[in-house]
Amino acid sequence: MSTETAKKPSVLFVCVHNAGRSQMAAAFLTTLSNGEIEVRSAGSQPAEKINPAAVEAMAEVGIDMSSEIPKVLTTEAVKESDVVITMGCGDECPYFPGKRYEDWVLEDPAGKGVDSVRPIRDEIKTRIQGLIESLIPAAK
Repeated sequence: MSTETAKKPSVLFVCVHNAGRSQMAAAFLTTLSNGEIEVRSAGSQPAEKINPAAVEAMAEVGIDMSSEIPKVLTTEAVKESDVVITMGCGDECPYFPGKRYEDWVLEDPAGKGVDSVRPIRDEIKTRIQGLIESLIPAAK
């Protein structure tokens, strides 16, 4: 393996509908990692559109995810990712040896108002900050 071109670490967030938790996590990671990490998100049964309460909750912290659309989970997305973080999709995620898998138990924001989504958003942000620290050596 050649080390001359350091590959960016890549993370895939997976939840059933890819409309709330995984989209918020992807938006936080994209923003907070300043492009140092490749970010993907997908769902085993994607919703038609992103959760409006999740969009509103993220807008409150200055992150616009209104143009995001739920995407279907593919085997390729899992293969291409170094870290796979599931958020309630259970056995529907393909498993590949050598990948780092984490399951984040988070309340599902589906059907909830923005007041109920805020604590979920804040929990995701805290976990994302820890994830970034684990993937990017402190070069600051």
